[in-house]
Amino acid sequence: MNNLTTLATKGYTSLTIHNTFRSSGYSDQIGFSGDYDNEVSFIWKGTMSKYKSTLGLVKRIDLSSNRLTGVTGHIPRGITHLVGLISLNLSRNYLTGEISPDIGKLRSLDSLDLSSNQLDGRIPISLAWIDRLSFLDLSYNNLFGKIPSGPQLQTFDAAYEGNPQLCGPPLQKTCPQEDTNPQILEAKDELITKGFYISMVLGFVVGFWGVCGSLIFNRSWRYVFEPKSIFGKILWWV
Repeated sequence: MNNLTTLATKGYTSLTIHNTFRSSGYSDQIGFSGDYDNEVSFIWKGTMSKYKSTLGLVKRIDLSSNRLTGVTGHIPRGITHLVGLISLNLSRNYLTGEISPDIGKLRSLDSLDLSSNQLDGRIPISLAWIDRLSFLDLSYNNLFGKIPSGPQLQTFDAAYEGNPQLCGPPLQKTCPQEDTNPQILEAKDELITKGFYISMVLGFVVGFWGVCGSLIFNRSWRYVFEPKSIFGKILWWV
């Protein structure tokens, strides 16, 4: 996948894909030459579309409706290096394993379809980084856990169908308490416990009365720290 240099770079060189041709002719016929722009029709976001004048913008991989499994059955990690990809469709295959946590590197993605496979694991939080994503379909896999929060991920209602173990918005199914924030990787700080707060309060009380008690029972110390103003004396004795 890394060798697909056109897809591994962002941007485009031309809006159209231009070709030239030359015919050598047959027997006494005179050859001719010409040029033309490619015109391609394919399904884009579930709709058959035709592209010609903007075909150079369409950087896509469509390997849907095959029997892809590979050696391990996983989606090749090399795909996450194709940062110029606009559309990725690997739906209706036999792909297994987890969605790569680096999927968020494909920041140019406008359409992602991984539906009808056998993918498992959680939906990567990096998927929420793709702010251009306008079409998403992860339906009919074995994904589980809380759907990450993101500007787009809560707008794709049908994208999560057929994954009964997914929970959280936009689904009606709420997540269990222990799974309300699965993306937080930091371990819980076990030092801040109930005993910690009790010790803090006791330390303050002992320290406060250790100082104030000395001033109350030691007259000479109290004269040294006694404020000079009338207002200060009132506060001092209070």
